[in-house]
Amino acid sequence: MSHHAADTVLTAQGVVRGLRHDGTTVFLNIPYAAPPTGAARFAAPRPHAPWDGVRDATEPGPTAPQAGRRLGSVDMTPYFGPGWIPGDDFLTVNVWTPGVAGERLPVMVFVHGGGFVAGSTRSELYDGTAFARDGVVLVTLNYRLGIAGFLDLPGAPANRGLLDVIAALRWVRENIAAFGGDPSRVTLFGQSAGATIVGGVLAAPEAEGLFRRVIVQSGSGLGAFTPEQAARVTRAAARALGVEAHAEAFAGIPDLRLVEVMAELSGIDLRTDIDTDPLIGLSPFSIVLDRQPAEVVAAGRGDGVDLLVGTNTEEGNLYLAPFGNLSTSTAADVHAAAARSHPRPARLVEAYRRARPQASSGELRSAIMGDALFGVGSRRLADAHAGRAAATYRYSFAWRSNALNGELGATHAVELPFVFDVADLPRLRGPQALLGPYEPPSDLAARMHAAWVAFAATGHPGWDRYATARRATMRIGAEWSMVDDPHGEELHAWP
Repeated sequence: MSHHAADTVLTAQGVVRGLRHDGTTVFLNIPYAAPPTGAARFAAPRPHAPWDGVRDATEPGPTAPQAGRRLGSVDMTPYFGPGWIPGDDFLTVNVWTPGVAGERLPVMVFVHGGGFVAGSTRSELYDGTAFARDGVVLVTLNYRLGIAGFLDLPGAPANRGLLDVIAALRWVRENIAAFGGDPSRVTLFGQSAGATIVGGVLAAPEAEGLFRRVIVQSGSGLGAFTPEQAARVTRAAARALGVEAHAEAFAGIPDLRLVEVMAELSGIDLRTDIDTDPLIGLSPFSIVLDRQPAEVVAAGRGDGVDLLVGTNTEEGNLYLAPFGNLSTSTAADVHAAAARSHPRPARLVEAYRRARPQASSGELRSAIMGDALFGVGSRRLADAHAGRAAATYRYSFAWRSNALNGELGATHAVELPFVFDVADLPRLRGPQALLGPYEPPSDLAARMHAAWVAFAATGHPGWDRYATARRATMRIGAEWSMVDDPHGEELHAWP
């Protein structure tokens, strides 16, 4: 690629040089905020200092401190990326653009998932080439993870990882025109923890006006911890580190220690008299709010923002199949999953058995977990937003991966290669890989990617709007069909 002319762009902080290839210019590792080191790890993001000369933006950069992630027998490397690549300047964006200054192309800004503790822009799934090819300026970003990003600490602002995302959106508003993007046509989208963050940004008054559309892929409008739940994690972290639960005490602890101690924070019971754990024990970190994003949106926030929200039909399989737990689940496991996520577990299990009379215990357990994590909170967010001036759309992704002998199915994260139109990545194919050993439908990636591009460009993904009177949902698979509220029957059983 060294034969291609490099392109330079003047940003508010200085000149960056990217790499042009086949009509797309890629800029990697552009800082949008100052390095969060020392005490600054527990402060709000600050603007990055300007630089002199030309900053090279042709090589990937460091990532947020994080522990390595494995998910049993499935290879999730394309999803989590390379893990922690040390370096201070990791609050950065990558930009793919077909444009030059003067064009006004739609902009999409992506927030990665990884349980609030892992992931980065270096994951090969988040390659923006197909978006740029189709006339979109695509931006991906890193944000603080784990203790630095989300531990609710006295003396520190809450939700620092979310504040990073808002800082990146401010960078986009200030700079994206120089890359050919239209700052008034920004779509913020994210998956999993990234989608829950996107819902939190939608509910944040200080983010108002920074984006026009939002896509929530397998997130939850009910995914925030209460301050009381977050305080339990904070007490446990302070105990494990042997320091006071205060930002000043944490400021002196090296990143490596903050990452190592994460292992001691798993398994904290966050259920209270009035609240279940929205992450059912899978992560000790989430955004922390007094009111859930869906409640804030129901009260009117984000009513001028178009919303596309959806989930996959077998989200929960990812947390069972790779560990051999899907086929071996028992009725007791189903009840335990319900007890983790619902105040009246027996009633919930009965509703799921009624709605899915043919389902095995493993399938019921997966369905309850998937709805607890993503389904209920996504539907609640769609309902909260429906009937506004701006449009609401819903999808349900149903194509089944044949990985792990057919057990992985339409699980969490399996839609991402189709959204980014990278389903042909070699690492995604094989019996232990995300997309399994067989060829997915040849047009699935092209169609799904095109719907995301159309939504970003026009506010219309190509199907009927969602309303509480008719919960129109596009079921995306080998065939595409409009359905009315998939799994609505079970979701009525949730409080």
